[in-house]
Amino acid sequence: MTAIRRTKIVATLGPATQRPETLDAMFEAGMNVVRLNFSHGDPADHIQLAERVRERARICHKPVGILADLQGPKIRIARFKDGPIVLKDGSSFVLDADLGSQDGDDYQVGIDYKALPDDVSDGDILLLDDGRIVLRVEGVNDRRIMTRVITGGPLSNNKGINRQGGGLSAAALTGKDCQDIVTAARMEADYLAVSFPRSAEDIHEARRLLHEAGGHAAIVAKIERAEALDAIEEIIEAADAIMVARGDLGVEMGDAALPPIQKRIISLARRMNRVTITATQMMESMILNPIPTRAEVFDVANAVLDGTDAVMLSGETAVGKNPIKTIAAMHRICLQAEQEREIRVSRHRIDSSFEQMDEAIAMGAMYLANHLNVKTIAALTESGSTVLWMSRISSGIPIFALTPHEKTARRVTLYRGVYPIKFAREHNDHATLNREVITELERRGVVVEGDIVIITKGDLEVQGSTNALKLVRVGDMVEPRVNGQSCE
Repeated sequence: MTAIRRTKIVATLGPATQRPETLDAMFEAGMNVVRLNFSHGDPADHIQLAERVRERARICHKPVGILADLQGPKIRIARFKDGPIVLKDGSSFVLDADLGSQDGDDYQVGIDYKALPDDVSDGDILLLDDGRIVLRVEGVNDRRIMTRVITGGPLSNNKGINRQGGGLSAAALTGKDCQDIVTAARMEADYLAVSFPRSAEDIHEARRLLHEAGGHAAIVAKIERAEALDAIEEIIEAADAIMVARGDLGVEMGDAALPPIQKRIISLARRMNRVTITATQMMESMILNPIPTRAEVFDVANAVLDGTDAVMLSGETAVGKNPIKTIAAMHRICLQAEQEREIRVSRHRIDSSFEQMDEAIAMGAMYLANHLNVKTIAALTESGSTVLWMSRISSGIPIFALTPHEKTARRVTLYRGVYPIKFAREHNDHATLNREVITELERRGVVVEGDIVIITKGDLEVQGSTNALKLVRVGDMVEPRVNGQSCE
C-alpha cells in the first residue's frame, strides 16, 4: 500500500474554486475539509455551495467535512472619500468614531468598531493593515482618537485595527454571527469556527446558540487574540478543536512570538485530546505563483512536525490562480514531513490512568500498534470518540474509522491519521464481524495476507461504548471457540 498522508488539508472556497470540475480536482489533489468563510457571501450562497460540495464528494467517493467560519467582530477603519492615502512618519492622524463611513481623508478616517475610543488610552499602540501601519495614541477627545504615525505607508479602505498586546473589548459573537450560526445549522456544517474568542464562555455561548438552531457541529476556537492565551486551557477544554490563526495573533503578539506560541498550543491541545488546525499565509505566494517559496515549505513542514492535525489554505484556494497546484504542493510537503521518526513515537498519557473504558481501549490499541508490527487499525465507531483518542498518539499507522453514520464520517476527516469508511454493522457475532472488516480493508487494498490488524469495537446493544480489542492476522481468520462461542 502506498503511503497515506496523515495531516489533513483544509481549503477555503471562493470565486476561484466553486465550479464542480474544480471541486473534483481539489478532492483528487488531497483536500479533506472545505472552509466556507462567512465574512463573504450571503446565507443562500453558503447553503447552495455546501450542497454542491457534498454532491461532488458523493460523486467522487471522497468523504469531506465542511467548516463554517464565523466573521466575528469587524474592528476596522471605514473608507476614504478620494481613495487610498499615504501616511507619513511623525504626522498626526485621527480615528473618529463619529465620522461618516465614506468621509476619510489624509488626516482622519472613521471606524466600524464604535467602542474603540473607550478601549484605548494614551501611549497605546494601534496596528493597522496587519501591522503595516503603526500608530501611537496621544489622547482621546470624546469619540476622536488622536494618534501619531510611528510607521507610515499606504492605507486603503476597511483595513483591520489591532491593539498591540490585545485588550479590545469587542464581543466574539456579533449579531451577524448569531444569524450565521443558524445558517451553519441549516447546512449541517461539521465544524463551526468562532472568531476572536476571549474566554471559554464565548465557546459555550456559540455551542448553545448552535444547539438551539438544531445544529450539532464541533466547535473550533480560533486563537486570534492575545488575551485568549491567558485562558488557553479553559478555551481548549470548552472547544472541540483549536485553530492557531496566526494573522491577528501575530499582529498583537509580534511575529517573533508566534513559533513558540504555535508549538505550545498544538502540544497542549493534543494533550487535552483536541484537534488542531494551523492557519494563515501557509502558501501565500501561490496565490500568484505556481510553486511555493522555501520558507513556505519549511512552515508547512514545521506545523506537521509540531503535531498539527490539519493545515489550512485561505486566499490561496479562495481567490488564487493555482488552487489545485497549491493543494498538491501542500500534500507533498506534509507527506514528506511525516516520514520523520520523531513524529511517529509518543509518550502521550503513558503514565495516566483512564476513567472511560473506550478511552482505555483506544490507548491500549495504540500502545500495541507502536510496539508490534501492526499494518493498520480498524475502529468500529458510532461517534468517532475512539478514533479521536487514537489519533492523539503519534504513529505512522493508519486508523480507519468504520461507521454507519455520515456525520461521523465527515467529522473525522479533520483527525490526523484517521480515514473514514462507511460501514453498516447489522449483527453482533464478533467472528463474522472481524471477517467483514478484514474483507473491506482487503477490498480497498489496505491490507494483504499476513498483515496484522487491530480491530476495536463494542457490543451492538450498547451504542457508543467500545469495549473490545482484537488482534487479527489477515488470512488466519479461524476463530477459536469455547462452548460454541467465539473468543474475543
